[in-house]
Amino acid sequence: MNPAHRVPVASRVYTPAPGEASDVEHMPAGDVTDGVVRVGGTIRRPHQPQSLAVAEYLDWLDDTGFEGSPRFLGRDTQGRDVLTFVPGQCAGAIPEAWVQSGDLLVSVARLVRRLHTASAGFAPEAHPFPPRPVRPNPTDAAGLICHLDITPQNVVVRDGLAAGLVDFDLAGPSTALHDSLNTAMHWVPLRDPSDAWPGWEDQDPFHRLRIFADAYGWTEDERRRVPGAGIEAAALSYERMRHSAAALGGGWARMWQDGVGGQINRRRAWLEANAEPLVAALTR
Repeated sequence: MNPAHRVPVASRVYTPAPGEASDVEHMPAGDVTDGVVRVGGTIRRPHQPQSLAVAEYLDWLDDTGFEGSPRFLGRDTQGRDVLTFVPGQCAGAIPEAWVQSGDLLVSVARLVRRLHTASAGFAPEAHPFPPRPVRPNPTDAAGLICHLDITPQNVVVRDGLAAGLVDFDLAGPSTALHDSLNTAMHWVPLRDPSDAWPGWEDQDPFHRLRIFADAYGWTEDERRRVPGAGIEAAALSYERMRHSAAALGGGWARMWQDGVGGQINRRRAWLEANAEPLVAALTR
């Protein structure tokens, strides 16, 4: 659609087309967002403070020709955000064996790189992203709007390759290195071996991280910064998760009660203990 002809996101109302399918399918619950349903070819999500900022971002991605994100259609009569449904397969809460595919890992890194290229130049105008809680971090004020939650559950896979991204709830200003490293944290994954998913115990994180880095295209400098950036991200993540659990409750509190804080601290310690081997694997 020509951007000049778009209805502003705050005024956009979704009206179903005549004869449009109306069957309701409840989608898998996310960590913090409940009540997401599929209605025909659309996804209906509870409206949130960042929804209009995300909608502007999705408009931008659509205008650039980025093929891997949903489109914002408006709000329905119940006030829910309406997005296009992105068909394909997403991983379960415990990622299945097919998620270990090296080809899939490469395609995820390349999709993230395309997202960052498409995002360049976007700056929210009418609806800025809400500030992030707890202490400030330089990446929060960076000039690139990123997804920031590219977990196996938020990547749509078709024919064994990453084809799309969903759940842009945490999108906001950051850096390409932070967002791509955060993706690698989930997809390699980078974590203490005691926290390995069932069936993932034999995966080599050093080898998988090198695959991701090469596919995304990290520079030599970025590769050497990975351990430090990961350690800092873990420390900040712990503070923000604890804050969100206390201030927002809901899914944040559930994750905290389930021990996510301990998992984050173990990841930080693992990164500190393996800083040199990680750099060696990325640069040799």
